[in-house]
Amino acid sequence: MGLNICLTSMESLEGFDCKRKKDLSQMSNDELVTLDNISQDELESTSSEKEENWRENLEQKSSEVNSTAGVGLDHFILEPTGTERNLLVADHEIIFSRSMMEKCDSPRQDLILDRLSECEKQKLFNLVKIQSDGTVKVDLEKDAPLASELLKFQSFEESTMSGTIISESKKSAPWLQIVILVVGTRGDVQPFLAIAKKLQEYGHCVRLATHADFDTFVKSAGVNFYPLGGDPRALAEYMARNKACISPDLETGVPFRAQAIISNPTACGHTHVAEALGVPLHIFFTMPWTPTYEFSHPLARVPQSAGYWLSYIIVDLLIWWGIRGIINDFRKRKLKLAPIAYFSMYSGSISHLPTGYMWSPHVVPKPSDWGPLVDVVGYCFLNLGSKYQPQEDFVRWIQKGPKPLYFGFGSMPLDDPKRTTDVIVEALKDTGQRGIIDRGWGNLGNLAEVPDNVFVLEECPHDWLFPQCSALVHHGGAGTTATGLKAGCPTTIVPFFGDQFFWGDRINQKGLGPAPIPISQLSLENLSNSIKFMLQPEVKSRAMEVAKLIENEDGVTAAVDSFHRHLPPELPLPIPSAVVDDHANPLQWFFLQLAKFCTLPCGGV
Repeated sequence: MGLNICLTSMESLEGFDCKRKKDLSQMSNDELVTLDNISQDELESTSSEKEENWRENLEQKSSEVNSTAGVGLDHFILEPTGTERNLLVADHEIIFSRSMMEKCDSPRQDLILDRLSECEKQKLFNLVKIQSDGTVKVDLEKDAPLASELLKFQSFEESTMSGTIISESKKSAPWLQIVILVVGTRGDVQPFLAIAKKLQEYGHCVRLATHADFDTFVKSAGVNFYPLGGDPRALAEYMARNKACISPDLETGVPFRAQAIISNPTACGHTHVAEALGVPLHIFFTMPWTPTYEFSHPLARVPQSAGYWLSYIIVDLLIWWGIRGIINDFRKRKLKLAPIAYFSMYSGSISHLPTGYMWSPHVVPKPSDWGPLVDVVGYCFLNLGSKYQPQEDFVRWIQKGPKPLYFGFGSMPLDDPKRTTDVIVEALKDTGQRGIIDRGWGNLGNLAEVPDNVFVLEECPHDWLFPQCSALVHHGGAGTTATGLKAGCPTTIVPFFGDQFFWGDRINQKGLGPAPIPISQLSLENLSNSIKFMLQPEVKSRAMEVAKLIENEDGVTAAVDSFHRHLPPELPLPIPSAVVDDHANPLQWFFLQLAKFCTLPCGGV
C-alpha cells in the first residue's frame, strides 16, 4: 500500500531546496526534545546571552527531563502535568523517550542517516527503481560514491549494535484494554485474530480493528470488531482520528479506551495514535521489517549483499515520503500533535519498537544483528479446519485416488484466468497427477468441462485441505505458506508481488520446493518441472521434517508472552489528558512556523 502511494510523490522531490534547510537539520535532538520545558523567563534571558551558554542551559535541562520522562511508561514521551505540548517535537524522538534508546545502546538508523546532508538524502532515490511487481530495486552501482558513504554509516551501526536490554519474563500482567490494528488481506488478519483470542484468555479486553469486510470473520472467532476504512486515505484518516482506540463498542455501547496497541507496520497510523494516547505500542508482522545484514527487505530487490541493510531504510523512506502529507495533516488537525518536518528522517521505522515476527525460526532464523527488542515467535495459527465439514462429493473425489496437488492464488487477480487454468490442467496431464483448483478471487478453474483428475473448489480452510494434498502451488502469501509447511507439503510459489518473492526464495533455499515462478513466467514447461521436483521423495522428507519442528512450536503463546514481557514496568498505565492548549507559547509558535517553513514548499504538510 505504502509503495503505491509514494510513487506519486517522487516528482515532489525535484527542486528540493538543500541549502535552505542545511543549518536547521544540524540542530541536535537534545536541543529539540527539551524546548517545551523552557519557561518564558528563560527564553527572555537567553536572548541576551551568548549562544554557547544557551546551549549549555539546554543540555542541563535535557538531563533533568531525561531523569523523569516516561516514568512507568518507558516507551513514550508524556508532557509533565500542566505544561503545554511542544508543537514541534524533536524529529526523531516523536514518540519514545530516550531512556529506551539508552537501554538499547544502539543508534536508530534514522539518527545515523541524519549525518547525511539533505541533498545526499535526496540522492538515495538515485539507487532506486520502482518495479511493476510492487517491489523496488536497490542497485548500489548506480551511484558508487553515495553507496560508499552510506555503507560507512552501516558499518558504524554494526559496531554499536550490541544491546544491553535485559528482558525479564512477566509472569502476570494486569487486565488491559488492547486494540489490535491490522491492515491487509485475510491472511494478514488471521494470525492477529489468533493472538487476540489468546490475549482474552489472560483476561484482557481486546478489540480487533481492521477492514469492514472481515466483520463476520472476526466476530465468529469471539473477538470484538471495529471497522477501519478500506481505501488507504480513508484508513489513515480513521486511525488518525483514533476512534478505533477510544470509541465505545458500536453494538453494545460499552466504553473502551486502549491502554496498549498491537499493530502491523502497514497500519501507518499506529505510532501517531499511540503517541496521542500515551500508550505502549507493540509491532507484530508476518514478514521482516527490521533492518538486517542477512537478507534484503522483502519489498526490495538488491543485487549486492552489501545493500541488504540499506534496503530497509530506503523502503521506509519511500513509504514515509509518500504518505507524509496525509499523516502530518491528521497529526495537526485530528490528533493535535506536532507535524513531522519534511527534512526529518522519521519514516515510520520500527527498529526502536518491541517487535514480534510471526514465522518459524526453523524457516527463517532470527538474524544475529536483531537485538533483544525483536522476537521470532513462530507461526500463529487460528486452526479453522477443526470445525469444517466438507461437501460429500469432494470427500468422495479425494478418496478415490492418490493425494492430489493443490493450485490456488487466493485474493490475487489474474489477467488471463483461462490461460492459467489451461496451463494447470495440461501440467497435471503431463505429470499424470490429480489436482484441486481453488477459484479464489481470480476466477481460476472456469472450465467448460472439468476432467476427472481435477476438482474445482470454491472455499475451504487451508488447515483442513492441505493435509489432504501431496504438494502445493500457490501465490506465496505468508499465511498460506505457513499452513502448507505445517502440513508437510512441498511447495511451488508463484509470486505476484511484494513479499511473495521473499517466501518463494526461502522455500527454495530450504529445499522444500523449486525456484519460484513469477506469474508472468508461468508456463506448461516450468510448472511441469516444478511438479516433478516436488514429488521427489527427498523433498517430501525435508518438508515433513520442518512440519514436525513447527508442530512443536506455539507461536500464539510466544507472541502473547512477548507482548507481556515488553510492557512498561508500572501497570496499569496512566491515561493522559486528551486536552491540548491551543495557545502555544512564543517558542512553540516559532518552531511551528519553522515546521511550516520547512515542509510546505515540499508538499510535506
